[in-house]
Amino acid sequence: MIVVISKFTVRNGMEEAVRQAFVARPHLVDDAPGYQRMEVLRPLGHPEEFWLTTWWQDEASYDTWHRSHAYHDSHKGMPKGLKLVPGSTEIRRFEQIAA
Repeated sequence: MIVVISKFTVRNGMEEAVRQAFVARPHLVDDAPGYQRMEVLRPLGHPEEFWLTTWWQDEASYDTWHRSHAYHDSHKGMPKGLKLVPGSTEIRRFEQIAA
């Protein structure tokens, strides 16, 4: 099992629109082979930061998803005009040791 954590920071005040986009997300990843689950979080006091945590059976499953058309389609619901803080986007992969 691996966990992939993605982080980004909204720079142009569209935090609520991004939040709503995640609430209404199309769930395209839900049927991806190896996908387990996803959580979208924001730190209290920092509504401009978004953290996506996804659990995968293995790295190959995540890599296949990340290169897929469905992955790119899953981002189409993000609000038009969204700007991110340069350098704030990060994707990290973790080995799950215990749950």
